Amino acid sequence: DLCSLREGELRETFAVEIFFNAGGHKTKHRFIRGRMRSAAKLSYRQAQAAIDGSPDDKTQPLLEQVLKPLWGAYRAVAKARDQRHPLDLDLPERRVRIGEDGRIASITLRERFDAHRLIEEFMIQANVCAAETLEARRTPLIYRVHEEPSEEKVNALSNFLPVIGLRWTHGEKITGARFNRLLADVKGSENEHLVNEMVLRTQAQARYADENLGHFGLNLARYA
Repeated sequence: DLCSLREGELRETFAVEIFFNAGGHKTKHRFIRGRMRSAAKLSYRQAQAAIDGSPDDKTQPLLEQVLKPLWGAYRAVAKARDQRHPLDLDLPERRVRIGEDGRIASITLRERFDAHRLIEEFMIQANVCAAETLEARRTPLIYRVHEEPSEEKVNALSNFLPVIGLRWTHGEKITGARFNRLLADVKGSENEHLVNEMVLRTQAQARYADENLGHFGLNLARYA
């Protein structure tokens, strides 16, 4: 009962305050202990609807002072993210509904909003700050690492692509941006889902390590 935010209640927090410039690049950060009172518990759908012009009774009072500035910060950070070229896989989440008899009643695609991406991006930034701060203090730490795909897996992908009329040049440098160009080529086509799955299978398994090997998928030098 100590670690969850609750609407309207004062809660103890350990937070990171991050400063970004207009281009979305971090200029400084600091970790702080403090208290915060959550103004409202909102669903992703509620927050997105408010930004899209359909606020409800709960989001209307927060729109100008909280939500719009938050989205403004996200738009800036998204600029820097796009320049970084992290791996941009489109693998929609499924929502499974179980009926009263215990059997699967339906499987539907879970909608994905910019509200989801906003939270994810700021969580990533917080994790970068954690790694930088612990490194600066020469404190042992555990990194979340994601290594470059193996040559064997990339060869398997390049051998498969001609089957559906695509190609991967052998010897080409393996980067997130190169994978993203491939994903962009099939976007909206009948092979979009298949290629996304194949690119996912080409990737190494993300893992924890006490050695900093970087994060290929996010294209980050340090991530903890």
